[in-house]
Amino acid sequence: MKVAVLSMFNGLSSTYSLVNVVAEHLKMLLDAGIPTKVLVSEDCPDSDRSGIFADERLEWVKITNRLDGRPIQWHDYSQPSGEVHESFYAEAEVIAQSLQAALSDVDVCIMHDIHYQGWRLVHNVAVRKAQEGLPHVRFIAFTHSAPVNRPPAPQYPFSCRYTAMPHTIYVYPTQSGIPALARQYDVPEGKCRVVSNSLNLLSAMSADIAAVHSRMDLLTPDFLIVYPGRFTTGKRFEKVAALAGAIKKRTERTVKVVFCDFPCMDTDAVKYKLIIRATGEVCGLDGEDMLFTSDLGYQSGFPRGAVLELFTLSNLFICPSYSESFGLTVLEAASRGNFLVLNEAVPALEELGKKFGAYFMRWDARNFGFDTKETYQPSEMGYLENHAVKIADRMRDNPVLRAKALTRQFFSPGWVWYNQLQPLLEA
Repeated sequence: MKVAVLSMFNGLSSTYSLVNVVAEHLKMLLDAGIPTKVLVSEDCPDSDRSGIFADERLEWVKITNRLDGRPIQWHDYSQPSGEVHESFYAEAEVIAQSLQAALSDVDVCIMHDIHYQGWRLVHNVAVRKAQEGLPHVRFIAFTHSAPVNRPPAPQYPFSCRYTAMPHTIYVYPTQSGIPALARQYDVPEGKCRVVSNSLNLLSAMSADIAAVHSRMDLLTPDFLIVYPGRFTTGKRFEKVAALAGAIKKRTERTVKVVFCDFPCMDTDAVKYKLIIRATGEVCGLDGEDMLFTSDLGYQSGFPRGAVLELFTLSNLFICPSYSESFGLTVLEAASRGNFLVLNEAVPALEELGKKFGAYFMRWDARNFGFDTKETYQPSEMGYLENHAVKIADRMRDNPVLRAKALTRQFFSPGWVWYNQLQPLLEA
């Protein structure tokens, strides 16, 4: 399969939202290994190409914007009727010839606002002319703005903004707009599809996050837990793994834990990792559900800025630490919108947690002048599973946490590609 993306951009400024949407689609196509060409106006400057637009895998094709050697001036024909300028049909003809040549070797052409925008009416007419010589090409027409009302008995060429093109599927970013989209182009709703705009959270993050994501999917888990700390038994890494396992076991949802560990002289890191992994697996996790950043080469610790980036993606922070003088990681996790589960027996964590409305559990702790030792009835596993259900329920009922998780999971480029765009291409 070979795909063409027809945008007719005159420039590639990222302040134009459609440029960002097209960029995401191009990355999806290239990541899937699909040969892709981009069709833009011949006046689109090469100097504008950067990021994915400069990817050497892209075939960059410029569609003519000249008639008899003179630049074609685009006119805005947003009104449903009127008169077109004198050279309109001649311009449409030369553009059609250029489009037909550019699309002759593709299987699918994805158009962005070509049928919608009034100032692209000449390209709308041209692509319909070109289609007559491209019987093998399927078209996918994206509309990125609110559909307009279809006028009664629209007249050519203005009717092209309100009339379906053969072998074409019409696409809108939300389901709520599908009925209006179908009415504008006078097509059954069954010929319309939803392809959501995606948010690539990872694109603005550091190479350190990319390194973690290459080993563990950070976007799809229902519960993503990040626990940074000095790699000592006092931080109770194994308790984090145990509660994470209990959550996975009781909710039957996906749970991933990233331990941002940095070395501690009083702990045998190899042995302690085995204990943590064994504890997590006994309680319900799989081995691939846990990752230590030290295993990625960060032997001296994971960069603090990257930890904050991880907290931007995560939604659950568990701190069963035996002792804390303050608990800075609690502030870091809270500042990035995580649900906080803290050890109530540690005074500093109790103090912070009460300010933040945290969820409290009890683990062994060092207090001022004495240590505490917790006993659980009927068992520690029962205690963990009981709280696991309560934590999951509270997180589900929190609209902010729900929105954060849904954005990460269901509006990522990967989800949009596999569930919406790829099926359209393969239909």
